[in-house]
Amino acid sequence: MKKLLLLPLFVFGAMSATKAQAPVTSGMDDKNGPVMTFEVTEYNFGTIKQGDKVEREYKFKNTGKEPLTINEAHGSCGRTLPDWPHEPIKPNGTGVIKVTFNSAGKMGAQDKTVTLTYDTDKTIVLHLKGTVEAPAVSAPANNPQTPAPAPSPAPAPGGN
Repeated sequence: MKKLLLLPLFVFGAMSATKAQAPVTSGMDDKNGPVMTFEVTEYNFGTIKQGDKVEREYKFKNTGKEPLTINEAHGSCGRTLPDWPHEPIKPNGTGVIKVTFNSAGKMGAQDKTVTLTYDTDKTIVLHLKGTVEAPAVSAPANNPQTPAPAPSPAPAPGGN
């Protein structure tokens, strides 16, 4: 019977020890620091033609208690360009990350990303997804290489 009474205490103690050893992920558990909260982190641009550009704005808010500074923003390829605020965003302040994707030279399904680093060690990844298809082939102009002969004039009535 004593063993049954001690079992719940042993289980509770083991669970408490496990929680105490859980790792903290990149400062995300800092309740007093800045917290970058986005309305959406993924945008599907649908299907576009190769060579088209897609522009998207990702709105965010600093829901933390300290100013938020974006240290770095980089795209997954040279055709995905982010533009971000370089000044600190106050608590409850808002900002916009503008992302431009140039589809020249790309084909098929795309999942382009922008990785933001803020408050030195926190990261968020934004996604820009869609499909790039071949550009429309324009129909050849109606310009034959050899011009058609001009019609010969009709003979004059009662002519010689």
